[in-house]
Amino acid sequence: MGSKKKTFSEACERNKAPILEVLSKYTKDKLDLLEIGSGNGQHACFFAENLPNIYWHTSDRRENHSEIQAWIKEKKLSNLKYPLEFEIGKDAFPKQSFDIVFTANTFHIMSWKKVKTLMRLLDKGLKKKNVSVLIYGPFNYHGKFTSESNENFDKLLKSRDPSSGIRSFEDVSSNMLKNNFFLLEDIEMPANNRLLVFSR
Repeated sequence: MGSKKKTFSEACERNKAPILEVLSKYTKDKLDLLEIGSGNGQHACFFAENLPNIYWHTSDRRENHSEIQAWIKEKKLSNLKYPLEFEIGKDAFPKQSFDIVFTANTFHIMSWKKVKTLMRLLDKGLKKKNVSVLIYGPFNYHGKFTSESNENFDKLLKSRDPSSGIRSFEDVSSNMLKNNFFLLEDIEMPANNRLLVFSR
């Protein structure tokens, strides 16, 4: 596998501190955390460095692994794990046992079909009964955008891929409930984003 130069995400830099504040609340103990859709690995490095009691397992499509590895190699953190291959709709759920799942800015990138597939995989693939799932990103409420910027962002997403787009909070919550996860918190975050916390 060829090496790849790591890139820097301004969005990750802006939202990392508010997300860490919520993650800290749910990661008091020594836990194994699975991040779904680690992107360039920037979030994973920051969170693993600031949550030393957490074993942070990255995952993403194979094509993104080299960039995630570039970030991990630079940080050299013992609690930060190299990426697992996990593409929704293609790969089986990772076999390890996890206590918590975190995913950021993935639901609006995937098709709604893949989002529902992921929710089913969470229920079937997570071995432990008491598991929290934290989902970060923009959501619509009562069929409406929460801001003009989110509406414009949705148009941009759909221009690139008609199957993508900002998801309905009500649809996500009801489908998570169908898959045995109930909503614990719906937390307002900067830049018209939310962090939804579910538990089983």
